[in-house]
Amino acid sequence: MTQRIEARFEKCRQEGRAALVTYVMAGDPDPETSLEILRSLPKAGADIVEFGLPFTDPMADGPAIQAAGLRALKVGQDTVKTLDLIRRFRAEDAETPVILMGYFNPIYVYGVDRFLADAKEAGVDGLIVVDLPPEEDDELCLPALEAGLAFIRLATPTTDDHRLPAVLKNTAGFVYYVSITGITGAATPDFGKVATAVERIKRHTPLPVVVGFGVKSGAHAAAVAQGADGVVVGSALIDAMKGTLDGEDRATSRTVEAVTTLVKELSEGVRSVAKKAAAA
Repeated sequence: MTQRIEARFEKCRQEGRAALVTYVMAGDPDPETSLEILRSLPKAGADIVEFGLPFTDPMADGPAIQAAGLRALKVGQDTVKTLDLIRRFRAEDAETPVILMGYFNPIYVYGVDRFLADAKEAGVDGLIVVDLPPEEDDELCLPALEAGLAFIRLATPTTDDHRLPAVLKNTAGFVYYVSITGITGAATPDFGKVATAVERIKRHTPLPVVVGFGVKSGAHAAAVAQGADGVVVGSALIDAMKGTLDGEDRATSRTVEAVTTLVKELSEGVRSVAKKAAAA
């Protein structure tokens, strides 16, 4: 499964640009609209898609993603239904990498072995599970790697050079650098500090380094793309979608378009930054 991730980053390198990674919540605002949004992301310019696994107590997520998860749970979204949406997406798109992002509790309740088998069958390429540190690798990280799924770890501004090797040890696919100290969507990062941090991480790993938390516009995406191998955007997309919902949080005719319009802007921002293309 990690071959799709590797192939996508290689494609971006050949094109001399960073990758655009987009996050949306599974089941938000309803399963069918969520699937329609997921299908629209690659067409609008996303290179990799992250699909949020709804959970009641997301410790790393800011208000936008918290609300998205609650909307999804309210309409009955769960792990089985989330994997089914990915399966339906994969039936039409065999190339775009899909990363499932969430927390360990729903996976633990589902059963780790069953979850990994079902996720692989559905077409998931990798996992980001933010509440499992390296000390807990036996719980999910190592079984995921054995099953052929990338386990993508987060590094933060407080991950120093002493801690970084432990964080990177079993990381696969790419490294996700959290650009701010805080929750998703809470602040705009200092782009100069981000570039310095990416350089430091790259001295420790050959993996691509992508940057997320706080990227809201095409201009932000372009600034991050100067130094990073990829740019992650989530809260801004969810905010754009939320702005189109009716008074009962139901989708309207503008919902999907609001997301794709912003993705196109972000894609243009990423693609405006020319990086050294990989040798043919």
